[in-house]
Amino acid sequence: MKHKRLATVILAMILAAQTSAAAASPPKIGVCIYNAADTFMSSVVRQIQKEGEGSAELTVMDSANDQNLQFTQVLDMLDDGVQALIINPVDRTSAVYLIRLAQSRNVPLVLINREPSADDLALYDGAYYVGTDPKETGYLCGELVADWFAAHPEADLNGDGVIQYVLLKGEPGHQDAELRTLYSLQAITDAGFRTQMLGEDTALWERSVGQEKMAGFLATWGNRIECVISNNDDMALGAIDALKAAGWFTGGRYMPVVGVDATEPALEALRQGSLLGTVLNDAINQGRAAWKLAWLLYKREPVTSENLGYAMDANHRVYIPSQKITLDNVDTP
Repeated sequence: MKHKRLATVILAMILAAQTSAAAASPPKIGVCIYNAADTFMSSVVRQIQKEGEGSAELTVMDSANDQNLQFTQVLDMLDDGVQALIINPVDRTSAVYLIRLAQSRNVPLVLINREPSADDLALYDGAYYVGTDPKETGYLCGELVADWFAAHPEADLNGDGVIQYVLLKGEPGHQDAELRTLYSLQAITDAGFRTQMLGEDTALWERSVGQEKMAGFLATWGNRIECVISNNDDMALGAIDALKAAGWFTGGRYMPVVGVDATEPALEALRQGSLLGTVLNDAINQGRAAWKLAWLLYKREPVTSENLGYAMDANHRVYIPSQKITLDNVDTP
């Protein structure tokens, strides 16, 4: 009997130790980014990693702009037992499948940067979205242009009272690209300026492609271009690369170029005088909000604007405010 009691005690101790170890194990949270080459999204993910350090076992995957690869990565993370997901979809129209996938495993999901439709987001009570309002960022981008031309009449190079511009677009069908484009032009018009688009092309959010497209614009339109509007900073910096290669930003030759995101390379270009301005797409607060949401959802706690620390609407959307960044406030805390 003594041996049986001893074996029972030992077994109980082993089970207790296993239970204690399991309880002490950090939760698994999966993070998937559409493309690690995207400077802005990489900044958001770095912030998520910083927020989650020491609290969770974070698995971060790069989908390399391949939606099929992303589906496979998310399945692998779910099979590995992740308890919450933070995903930056490759294609916003495919977010519905990610939502359904998370729902099928009862795993909470935080989508970032690429906003699903309201109908898709409403399919699963455990799905949320964190990003910025593309209408706001677009309008602020257009205001940067309007502010410059209002303060510098000489920027109208041919004196015709019309702003001749070229535009670098993120990608066809992307909600942010479409709305940033529409509302940037709306802001210029609202400020009382007439515009003429000389050229528009897709540069896929990438600096190298932006440089290539801008070189093409210059070959076609040359000195007729009075302004460059870009849907993000990486493409704007590519345009500046092409302009510098063509002799701009030296000898008094200046071309106003605006972007969106306020990435560190863009802020440095702004300080150096080659980028006119950008719009803060707040990577730090988007990363913090995404992490806090995922953490609350993992713990199955109620999510409200109060305990999240960020305003959230009734449709589970968190929009982080934006602001114009120019040389006047680039180094303001």
